Amino acid sequence: MRVVVDTNVPLVANRRAEQASQQCILACTQRLHDIAAGHDVLVLDDGWHILREYQNHLRSDGQPGPGDAFLKWVLTNRANPERCELVHITPAVDLGGFAEFPTDPALEGFDPADHKFVAVAVAHHEHPPILNAVDAGWWLYRHVLNNHGIQVVFVCPDAPFIE
Repeated sequence: MRVVVDTNVPLVANRRAEQASQQCILACTQRLHDIAAGHDVLVLDDGWHILREYQNHLRSDGQPGPGDAFLKWVLTNRANPERCELVHITPAVDLGGFAEFPTDPALEGFDPADHKFVAVAVAHHEHPPILNAVDAGWWLYRHVLNNHGIQVVFVCPDAPFIE
C-alpha cells in the first residue's frame, strides 16, 4: 500500500505529543517500522515540502527516537522508487497552498500547514491514504476530505478526539 505520513505520526512515535497514549505511541512506532520494512511505499512531493517539515520537527541523524529514525530512513530512501514515490505538487501563492488542494468552502478552516499532505494524496494516481495520529483537524474534516477522494487513516484509535 502507498501512504502519505503527516508529521504528527513520527512526532508521536518520538513521544512528543502529551495527548498520545502509550497505545498510540506504539501504534505510530509500528506504522513507521512497517513503512521502513517495505510493507508500504511512502509518497512524498518532489519539492521537499513534506521533507522540510519533517526536518523542522525531527532529527536527521536518526537519534534518539523512532520518528527521528524514520526521517533518516526517508532521507536515505527518498530516491528509491521501491521505497518512496515522488509526485509533483504546485504551490499556489494566490490560493495560500497548493493547486491540487480541493477548492471547497467546507475546507476553508482546514490547517494550511496540512495542505501539502492533501495535495500529495490528490496528485498521486492511487490517491493514497494520509496517516494521522493525534491531529484533531483531520478528524473534523474527514468527511469533507473523503468527499474529495481523500482517505485519512487514524493510527491511534484511542485519540481523545475520536468519537
